[in-house]
Amino acid sequence: MSPGRPVAGPAVGPALRISVVICVHTEDRWDDILAAVASVRGQSHPAHEVLLVVDHHARLLDRLREHFGGARTGAPAPGAPPVPVLIMANSGPRGLSAGRNTGIAAADGEVIAFLDDDAVAERDWLRHFAAAYADPAVLAVGGRTEPVWAAGRRPVWFPEEFDWVVGCTYRGLPPGKVRVRNVLGGNASFRRIAFDLVGGFPIGIGRDGDRRPLGCEETELCIRISRTLPDAVLLIDDRAVIHHRVPAERQRFGYFRRRAYAEGLSKALVTRSVGARDGLATERRHTARVLPAGVLRGLRDTLLGRPGGAGRAGAILAGTAAAAAGYARGTLRARTASSARHDKGVDTFPDDGTTAVSAVHEGAAV
Repeated sequence: MSPGRPVAGPAVGPALRISVVICVHTEDRWDDILAAVASVRGQSHPAHEVLLVVDHHARLLDRLREHFGGARTGAPAPGAPPVPVLIMANSGPRGLSAGRNTGIAAADGEVIAFLDDDAVAERDWLRHFAAAYADPAVLAVGGRTEPVWAAGRRPVWFPEEFDWVVGCTYRGLPPGKVRVRNVLGGNASFRRIAFDLVGGFPIGIGRDGDRRPLGCEETELCIRISRTLPDAVLLIDDRAVIHHRVPAERQRFGYFRRRAYAEGLSKALVTRSVGARDGLATERRHTARVLPAGVLRGLRDTLLGRPGGAGRAGAILAGTAAAAAGYARGTLRARTASSARHDKGVDTFPDDGTTAVSAVHEGAAV
């Protein structure tokens, strides 16, 4: 199989087998987990299987096995067979990337989709994914993620340009079905062949429960796919919708600032791995075009007496500054660690990114 020529899976359309991986890490989201599974089991394009990967939490693992060993949660789509729910422990180190890689290794489908454990998918989520894979060049498809605010509505100061802070689709992404550099990990799917050719998610870049709000593991993976297979097509179809719960603690400015800072740290890891040209291309466009427009819109709303305008403008400036500070600190720490390892004659950036990760972890707590 020659690199650069994507290969279609053995089936497309209604016959396409899609495995759905949901990584879980806390009993506090028990009801959310059951709702996520139920939404997958009710898809108009039936899932081939659901894989629940438990991140080093023995009690949650046992509780899920007991629950799904008997009555199933939710109902399959009309006329569809029941969707099996497979429960397994994360076989790698703690964290989202290793959990996803565990699910990938166990999955049996031609396509592997990922859903956050605090999100529910609309009924046609997998149908839109499956339709996109009718084109054999398509190796990844993402969708639109809508926030479900704990307070029932968006905080007036929270800018839509920064909805990525809470894992949702943000203002500035093009609408419709479009090619993108990378999909967003909580609402995404990939052909299995992509993982076979380039490997899985990088260990260390992504989240570790709620303790370290890093990200960008899907960005690094997608760039690797495009570099290995230059003809590969990566899409977002905004008709493939999920609804993502945003708890009260993530609606506070302190979390907003920490998450933006951590995103900067994460981008430092990505650019260390794939270079600044690919690692920051989308971010530069967003910073140069979308964010200034957002600031002006906030100031205009202030002049017109609309609530929250000044807060949104200020949050955009503060979030941008925090992300830039995180990127600068992450880059400096990674270079320092690289120099130290080089002096010792050690490889400066192993494939899994652990050297750079260890260099920036302590900077995540702001």
